[in-house]
Amino acid sequence: MTARSVTPHITRWPALRVYEHHVLVYRRTWRGSLFTSFLNPVLFLAAMGLGLGSLVDANNPTGVGGTAYLTFLAPGLLAATAMQTAAFESTYPIMAGLRWMKTYDAMVTTPITSRGVVLGQVLWVTTRIFLVTSVFSLVMIAFGAVSVPGALIALPFAVATGLAFAAPLQAFAATQRNDTRFTAIFRFGITPLFIFSGTFFPISQLPDLIEPMAWLTPLFHGVGLTRGAALGTLQPLLAVVHLGVLGLFIGLGVALSFVTFRRKLIA
Repeated sequence: MTARSVTPHITRWPALRVYEHHVLVYRRTWRGSLFTSFLNPVLFLAAMGLGLGSLVDANNPTGVGGTAYLTFLAPGLLAATAMQTAAFESTYPIMAGLRWMKTYDAMVTTPITSRGVVLGQVLWVTTRIFLVTSVFSLVMIAFGAVSVPGALIALPFAVATGLAFAAPLQAFAATQRNDTRFTAIFRFGITPLFIFSGTFFPISQLPDLIEPMAWLTPLFHGVGLTRGAALGTLQPLLAVVHLGVLGLFIGLGVALSFVTFRRKLIA
C-alpha cells in the first residue's frame, strides 16, 4: 500500500488509527492484566461480600435494603471498579503518551489531529473499562451475587461511570508536566469516593453534612444505576437523573480534552 493511499485512510478515520495503536500495544501486554482482572473481583467479593457480608447479614436479618449484603455490594463494586480502571488508564498512560514516550506527538505529525487523539483515547478507555467490568460481571454471576440479566443490564451503566471519570481526568493529565499530582488524585479523590459514594453502605448512613455531597460525585450516580439495574429496582426518573449527571461529566471532560490536548500537541 502506497503512502498516497494510506493518507486519506488516516484522515477519514483518525480516531480509529489511534485506537488501533492501543489495541496493537495491548496485544503484547494483555496477559499481565488478565490475572489481576480476575483476582481483584474474587478477593473483593470473597473478603467483603462473603466475609464481612456474613457478619452484616447475621446482625441484620433483613439485609441491606432488603437484600443480602453480597447482593447489595457487588453492583456497587462493579461501578467502583470501572472508576478505578478509568482513573488509571486516563492518568499515567496520558503522561506517557504526551511527555515520556511522545507517542501522541508522533501521531500528530501524520494527518491525525489532536481531536483524533482524544477520541481514539476515549474509544480505547471505553474498551478497557468494558473488558474489566465484563470480567467483574462474570465473577459476580459465579458468586451468585446477581442474575445474568441483571449483570448484562448493569454493564453499560458501569462503562458510563468509568467514562465519567476518564474524560475529565485525561483532560487534566494533559495539563501536567509530571505525575506528582496523580498520587494526590488517587489518595484524596478516588479512594474517598470508593468508600463514601454508596458502594459499601447507603449514603443515608453518612453524616447530614456529607450526604448531599455524594450527589455531586459521578460514582454515586454510577452505583445507583448499576445497583438498580442489577437488582431490578431502578426507577426511570432517577435513572434519567443519574445518566444526566454522568453524561455531563463525560461531555465536559471530552470538550476540555479537545482544548488541553490541542494546546499540548500543537504548541
